Amino acid sequence: MTTTGLLRDLVASVGGDQVNATSIIPDGADPHSFEPTLRSARDVVYADVAFSNYMLLEQQNVIRTLDANLRDGVPNISLAEDAVKYAAEVIQLVENPNLDTIWLGLRARGDGRQYGADRSSQVLLSATGASGPGDIYGYLTGTFGGTEIYFDSSDGFHAGDGYRDDTATLPADAHTHMSWVFTEPGIYTLTLAARLKVDSESRSVPVGQSTFTFAVGVSAVEAASEGQTILDEGHADLTVDLDTSEVYALYDPEGGGEHTQEELAAEDIVIEVPNKAIDEIPDGEGYRFLGKPGTQIYQLPQAVLGKHVHGEIDPHLWQNVRNVIAYVQLIRDTLVGADPENAAEYRANAEAYIDELDELDAYVRETISRIPPERRHLITTHDAFGYLAAAYGIDVAGFVTPNPATEPSLVERRRLARTIETLHVPAVFLEPNLKARSSVLTEVAAENDVEVCDIYGDAFDDEITDYVSMMRFNADSLFTCLTRGLPESDLQPRESESEHSHAH
Repeated sequence: MTTTGLLRDLVASVGGDQVNATSIIPDGADPHSFEPTLRSARDVVYADVAFSNYMLLEQQNVIRTLDANLRDGVPNISLAEDAVKYAAEVIQLVENPNLDTIWLGLRARGDGRQYGADRSSQVLLSATGASGPGDIYGYLTGTFGGTEIYFDSSDGFHAGDGYRDDTATLPADAHTHMSWVFTEPGIYTLTLAARLKVDSESRSVPVGQSTFTFAVGVSAVEAASEGQTILDEGHADLTVDLDTSEVYALYDPEGGGEHTQEELAAEDIVIEVPNKAIDEIPDGEGYRFLGKPGTQIYQLPQAVLGKHVHGEIDPHLWQNVRNVIAYVQLIRDTLVGADPENAAEYRANAEAYIDELDELDAYVRETISRIPPERRHLITTHDAFGYLAAAYGIDVAGFVTPNPATEPSLVERRRLARTIETLHVPAVFLEPNLKARSSVLTEVAAENDVEVCDIYGDAFDDEITDYVSMMRFNADSLFTCLTRGLPESDLQPRESESEHSHAH
């Protein structure tokens, strides 16, 4: 059993006739949002081996379906995490710190093993009380504009239902970005209480509570007591620590990841929401909970567009073919351990498949290298191509996401048009399974006479049904669409065999 169709194909390529590979997520579905069915759970029960990508790629309900229904003793392999032992190269998620206000998220830190937690456990972070001259909202805007409300003080907080409507849910050892809205200037406090739900059968366990102070549109210096730190730039996460059962802030004024953040107790900080954070409620049904469109609010915007609940590593390792070779070696060794009688077949299949992947890696590298450097700009909707860019020399010019919570749609359109014009981008790229939800990108591309081309990220479809075909298609699509209209003389020469060897 695998989580995705892509992993199913890798396992089938190594397992051959000895393995019946099935995936929870069907081809064409988005692993970031797919909700598993009861049939999926029944299939998992019969699995002899299980493979997920993880690094928080798959929706947690998919992971929960897998982990909760496997029989005891069945190997359960997280490929992205364990492939590092086979020399897979990983990319740290480095987010843009260039906002002129602090970007403020939520984090679950630690593994909670002392409570019996695992990767399917949930951390529940609830707003249980608030004070201030107005209302506080915490919400997240998805990649395609939909909103998910985490906290809303306007209707109070209700202990009777476990603060159900004011609770953010995170996997263990993950963090998320969100927007914070305050309706009036002044001093606010927000109390956050954390619980750990080890599994679906267990009662949640309290793991800490703290009250945070915000200075909204007023002097944070005057609001802060002696010795308190003002958080006014960079990156901060309000953090549940499962190992110490505390809730505190992790803060880095430079905007780095967790490894550069320092721990600060809630009572030792004031979070500044300055007057430059004044914004207007955007028009759109998804923002009616904030009030009337055009009404002035104070907003700390979501630092990263789209819904990102993740760890510190980009989980899309397979866009670098060399990483898939590491996956294949791990799959081989797992199958050999589970079924030693057929070890020779698994090893032979893996060796043949690795040879095919070596050829694929050379093909992708050579094909993309023929695109003139000034044309190697990738604009797409989904941020799944960092490994492709790093491995094969592409510049990711941007992830285009319609996010009216950050700025008006007209500004978003102008920015995209300006990027296309400045870089002379001849094409933008969309994953076939996401095209129906990517109207802004397709419309602006049409207005600027730019081609919309296909690129595959997480999922197969009726046209592309295996990994090798997917990567060859992506390389061909990038080459064809980014060199459209260029004479043959402008294309880069093909790499020689010696250059391939040197590149490897």
